[in-house]
Amino acid sequence: MSVIVAWGERHQIVLYLAAIVIGVVVGLRAPAVAHPLELAITPVLGLLLYATFLGVPFSSIGRAFRDVRFLAVLLVVNFVIVPVIVFGLSRFVAHDQALLIGVLLVLLTPCVDYVIVFTGLAGGAKERLLAAAPILMLGQMLLLPLYLWLFVGPELIDVVDLAPFLDAFLLLIVLPLAAAGLTQYAASRTRAGRALSDAAQSAMVPLMMLTLTVVVASQISGVGRQLPALLATIPLYVAFAVIMIPVGVVAGRTARLDVARTRAVVFSGATRNSLVVLPLALALPATFALAPLAVVTQTLVELIAMVVFVRLVPRVVPVRQRP
Repeated sequence: MSVIVAWGERHQIVLYLAAIVIGVVVGLRAPAVAHPLELAITPVLGLLLYATFLGVPFSSIGRAFRDVRFLAVLLVVNFVIVPVIVFGLSRFVAHDQALLIGVLLVLLTPCVDYVIVFTGLAGGAKERLLAAAPILMLGQMLLLPLYLWLFVGPELIDVVDLAPFLDAFLLLIVLPLAAAGLTQYAASRTRAGRALSDAAQSAMVPLMMLTLTVVVASQISGVGRQLPALLATIPLYVAFAVIMIPVGVVAGRTARLDVARTRAVVFSGATRNSLVVLPLALALPATFALAPLAVVTQTLVELIAMVVFVRLVPRVVPVRQRP
C-alpha cells in the first residue's frame, strides 16, 4: 500500500489531469449524471478537506493565526488589489449583465477550501491559509455586497442571497476541521485513531482526483450548451490567474514573507471561491441564467490552472539557496 501511495504522490499532476479528462468525457457522454454529481460536490470536497486538515497539526494553526503580517498581506491582496483587477477585467463583459454578475461573484471571492490542498502540494504554508479561512470567509460575506453595489448598482443587492456562505462555512470548514481535530486526538491515544488518520492522509491523491472528476463531470454539460455565450469569460479567467502570479510574488516579497508564505499568497490571490458562490448564482432570477454557468466556467479554467500552478509556483518562488 505504501508503494502505491508513494507512486501516486510522484505522479499526482498527471493523475489530476487524467481526472479532469475523465470528468469531461463522463459529463459530455452521460449528461444525466450532472445533477446527482452536483449534489455530491459538497460531501466529496468535505472529505478532501478533512484529509487535508488531518495533515496540519493544530498547534501550527494556532501559531499561524498569530501571523499578523501574513494575514495583512492576504487581506490586502484579496480585498484591495483583486477588486481593482477584477473591475478592469469585468469591463469586457459589462455589456451582458448576467455574464458580468457571474464574473464578479466568482472573481471577488477568495477560495477557502481546495486552495489549501493545492498550496500544500506546491510547498506553500497551508496551515497559514487554514488559519486565515474564517477571516477570508467573513471578509467576502461583508464586502461582496459592497463590491456588487459599486460595480453593478444597488438593484442587484436585493436579489443576492448570502445564506450559502454560512452553509459552506459550516460544511466545508467547521465540520471537516472538527472531525480532523477529533481524529488527531484519537490518533494520539489509540491504535484505531492512528490507523484512521494514516488511511485518510494516504487517500489525499485519490480524493483530489475524485473531487476534480465530480466537479468537472457535473458542470461540463451545462457549459457546453452555452459555450458560445461563455467564450468571452474564458480569456478573463486565464488573464486573472496569470496576473495574480506576479501580484502575489510582489506582495509577498514586499512584506518580506518567507518562501512558503509567499507561495500561499500567490495561491490565495489566484484561487476563487467558485464552489461556494455557485449556490448564490443559482439563486438569482431566471434573467441571470448565464451567471451560474459563468461561475462554473471559472471553476473549469481554475482547476486546470491550479494543476499548472503546483509545478509553476515553486519555480517562480524558489527556495533561496544560502551562499
